[in-house]
Amino acid sequence: MKMEAKIISKETIKPSSPTPQQLRNYKLSLLDHLIPSPYAPIVLFYHSNSDSVISLDLLKQSLSKTLTHFYPLAGTINDDLSIDCSDEGAYYVETKVNCTLDHFLTNPDLLLIHRFLPCDLILKESAGTFVSNFQVNVFECGGIAIGICISHKVLDGAALSTFIKAWSGAARGCDEALLPNFVASSVFPASDLWLRDSSIVMWGSLFRLGKCRTRRFVFDSSAITSLKAKVDLKFCCTRIEAVSGFLWKCLMNASEKKHGSPRPSLLTHLVNLRRRIPHPTLENSMGNLLWIAATRCMDEHKPPGLNHFVGEVKAAISKIDGEFVKKLRSDEGNSVISDSFKEIGELGRQGVDIFGFSSWCKLGFYDADFGWGKPVWVSSFGMDGSVFMNLIMLNDTRSGDGIEAWVTLDEEEMEILEHNPELMEFASLDTSPLHIR
Repeated sequence: MKMEAKIISKETIKPSSPTPQQLRNYKLSLLDHLIPSPYAPIVLFYHSNSDSVISLDLLKQSLSKTLTHFYPLAGTINDDLSIDCSDEGAYYVETKVNCTLDHFLTNPDLLLIHRFLPCDLILKESAGTFVSNFQVNVFECGGIAIGICISHKVLDGAALSTFIKAWSGAARGCDEALLPNFVASSVFPASDLWLRDSSIVMWGSLFRLGKCRTRRFVFDSSAITSLKAKVDLKFCCTRIEAVSGFLWKCLMNASEKKHGSPRPSLLTHLVNLRRRIPHPTLENSMGNLLWIAATRCMDEHKPPGLNHFVGEVKAAISKIDGEFVKKLRSDEGNSVISDSFKEIGELGRQGVDIFGFSSWCKLGFYDADFGWGKPVWVSSFGMDGSVFMNLIMLNDTRSGDGIEAWVTLDEEEMEILEHNPELMEFASLDTSPLHIR
């Protein structure tokens, strides 16, 4: 029997208190124009248990209360420069799933996860579109999957985590609400759409034609410890740097085997700027406070070893520091941005392999307890399109010290990658979330 999520109800959830008139027009920041994808989708899976009852009414009530503080999320898209915060509300769907949660999680089909989400992830947003969309999926066993699609115009992964922490805290009845701030547009003001137009050209050069496939490579804490021990560097590396560098090496190996010879490549990694900007209230800031770290391996004769790849990743991320952010915000910021886009775009057009990394690690998604315990799994979704980018999304495992790498790659290269003995020495492939700690 094929898994289905049958829609039971649709409604809009409005803020519990009206948004003041002076806050009705929310201006987007310059960096809100950086990411081309319309949504930042996530699915949180929860088991039902005898100690706590999952109340769908409580979910809606706490969402309404939370939207009062996160008022742009209850608005609609006005244009590419602003959000209309007129309290139209959030689109909210409830479904019944024709299987148990454990049945789905035993061997999750990554291509079916989109059925837990309330939006078409490909369609571009237009004026009047809801900023926030939620789908609450109830399994036969009483377990729940909460699918969230919020416009990428108003938040990145860190801001999404802030919202989910506030919502789950409200559902638990926390006395002190977690309050966001909306200073991004003053830190990176935008008066026109030049960055959006420039970034679209850059991202467009990175798309590939063919057939893609998404697989999950799970690195537990002991595997990451062993992997870091193989990196003979004079400095310590983080688990994100170790896994990213190792995967980059394996991805280059897959490309070489497909094409018959080594190919130059570029790695990009999205970096959270919040702790790199001297501002007292950025930690819980909405918006996209991200920049792109980039590094390349252009040796077409003999790809270097693991030390080189991990070291390059660490160096690239380290360059996105406080001084760099100062430059980004200065009078020369536009030229810094333009030069970065131009370099990445030209490499894409030259046929260089480009691998785009992003990370949800340390963002605390597994702390989202709505009153019935923490998620058993936090997931992205699988892709199988004919137009795609080489994407690698890193997320924590439930224990917080492992990493799930969601890799989307050319189908032929993926076949090579998943049979790489060096990779499989450290990672397990599509392991059931029920077996991951």
